[in-house]
Amino acid sequence: MKIIKIIALVLLVAFVGIQFIPTTRNQSDTVPSTDFMLVNNVPETIQKKLQISCYDCHSNNTQYPWYNKIQPAAWILEDHIKEGKAELNFNEWDSLSSRRKSSKLRSIIKQIESGEMPLDSYTLIHTDAKFSETEAEEVINFITQLKDSL
Repeated sequence: MKIIKIIALVLLVAFVGIQFIPTTRNQSDTVPSTDFMLVNNVPETIQKKLQISCYDCHSNNTQYPWYNKIQPAAWILEDHIKEGKAELNFNEWDSLSSRRKSSKLRSIIKQIESGEMPLDSYTLIHTDAKFSETEAEEVINFITQLKDSL
């Protein structure tokens, strides 16, 4: 029983200790002129859905949830955001070539259709980020039109 208490104490001290390890915050006060929403004539309903479902991980401005200050959750969030921005950063949209934009738009369509995006780990807590069938269809139709116009 004494060993269990020692292990519990060590784990508690480690948990408290990791709270002091900072993470990088993904927040910006400005929206660059290269942003997807500014460059394209995005309908308001689709803008709102993309911001709710995509922009937290795929832009330079994340709206952080309450648990972002608790480690190791903050590390997981930071990792998801870094991976998301590496794959697609909506704030840097207009700096992409037409060919790359077309590729990204095809990928967006595919991932919405397959239900890959937004991630299940994200929609578990952010239920409003899930696409209804109608929302998915609207976004896919808009993205398809945008891709065809490139």
